[in-house]
Amino acid sequence: MVQSPPKLITVNEFITQYGDNNYELIDGELIEMEPTGPHEQVSSFIGRKLNVEIDRQDLPFFIPHRCLIKLLGTETAFRPDVIVLDQTQLINEPLWQQEPVITSGKSIKLIAEVVSTNWQNDYARKVEDYALLGILEYWIVDYLGIGGREYIGKPKQPTITICTLVGDEYEKQLFKNNDQLVSAIFPNLQLTAKQVFLV
Repeated sequence: MVQSPPKLITVNEFITQYGDNNYELIDGELIEMEPTGPHEQVSSFIGRKLNVEIDRQDLPFFIPHRCLIKLLGTETAFRPDVIVLDQTQLINEPLWQQEPVITSGKSIKLIAEVVSTNWQNDYARKVEDYALLGILEYWIVDYLGIGGREYIGKPKQPTITICTLVGDEYEKQLFKNNDQLVSAIFPNLQLTAKQVFLV
């Protein structure tokens, strides 16, 4: 039996048809996201902790409930688990007034992706695309320790990888157990990897 290739759609069709659903679009192909309860707990916990820092420092940032990142010049749109936006930059976003779609890395202070079965996208594809977009900080939160050994080491265990943009590439730092997370965007954040994983 010959399988037909998946039907590809444009990013504009994706936003119109799937903008509020649990899908991402990668190179025109629909990717269904299947978050579990624990996945949503971890995402929510991170968002809550970052919101506390935003309030404490009185920063012009916020975390939207739903938001897509449209990579210009491609048929790709990501739906991050947690995204911290700089509201002072939204005036430069061409789609923002009509729909929660971001096209410029300057509008994004931080993204956190909680790893699930599609871990290859979080560790490889998104690292490249988010760096090209100029996103300053990208967290890969692997609460199950399912990423490849080349990404999280051996033995495999729950790991948070914080990618900090230096030039046009990310420098990566791994955090496990009681390691205190180090964030350039939130330098006063008091949070350990273990606290995130115990949610």
